[in-house]
Amino acid sequence: MKQSPRVLGRPRHDENAKPTKDIVLETATRLFIKEGYKNISMDDVAKACNVTKATVYYYYPTKGDLYTSALIAMMDRIKLSILQILEQPKPFKERLEQLVEVHLSATIDIDMKNFMKEATINLSESQLRQVQASENGMYQTIEHAMQEEMEKGTIRKGNAKFFAHNFMALMTVGYFKDGDGKTLLGSVDVTAKEVTNFFWLSVEKR
Repeated sequence: MKQSPRVLGRPRHDENAKPTKDIVLETATRLFIKEGYKNISMDDVAKACNVTKATVYYYYPTKGDLYTSALIAMMDRIKLSILQILEQPKPFKERLEQLVEVHLSATIDIDMKNFMKEATINLSESQLRQVQASENGMYQTIEHAMQEEMEKGTIRKGNAKFFAHNFMALMTVGYFKDGDGKTLLGSVDVTAKEVTNFFWLSVEKR
């Protein structure tokens, strides 16, 4: 039986291999993190994946689509990690400290502020909305946990969304690096402890 011709740019499928789309996304994410959006072309991604440029374009019609998918995939992984930590049977303060430590350790080589800044500059309004929806998902995960702990009486009553955004804002302090590449508080574990203690002072019951 004669096989139908492949769609132009569609890669050959290997049932036992990781999907090419996933390989392209993971490779592109590493390149974007290392070199930034402007310094990476679709051709660079294709060469790094050892596929044709047509293959990359088959899955991601524009570089903006690829960057959007990279950001969303990163945020989805962070959200999953947040959920796994917050669902542990530990005191809430300990879970928050672990959350900060794990998050900062995972993003230690990523300039998150620049990553998001490049998204704002280079993505379309539609793509930005997709990224923002994914980002909101991370905040909502923490917001729900804050609300639950209020109801349990672990922390004081207040606006759970406000608490969640404040906590995430404090966590970004851990991204700061001076001209020599040094962080404000040194090690990740010390930063996690200080950030959590600072936040806890604002939400603990008195």
